[in-house]
Amino acid sequence: MTNKILNIGIMSRLDYTQRTIAIAKGDYQPLPDEPKIWFESVKSMAQVLSDENQALLDLIIRHQPQSLSELEQLSHRKKPNLSRTLKTLERYGVVELHKQAGKLAPTVKATDFRVQFGLHHGNAA
Repeated sequence: MTNKILNIGIMSRLDYTQRTIAIAKGDYQPLPDEPKIWFESVKSMAQVLSDENQALLDLIIRHQPQSLSELEQLSHRKKPNLSRTLKTLERYGVVELHKQAGKLAPTVKATDFRVQFGLHHGNAA
């Protein structure tokens, strides 16, 4: 598997809203290398990319489970917990869940993460 870098950013909800409005108005044009995925804080990013979730991603890469049931056995995590975690990771573009032979199977989309954030406030961009 080749490494896929996911650019992620950290920005307050207010700054993100202002940025989105500026983009919609045409006042700001995002650069091609700017993050597409945004977190409200380092803490929220750390929860999604926790050590436990990184271990789960590694498990998926190494074993390529064909269903959530198979991943449940490999990870020793209950299916509802796995499902919730994988849906969160999917929302942030880290994994993809796809139907395969009538079962939901996870694929890791991002293996490396580049984080962008600053300490400026009140900027739309």
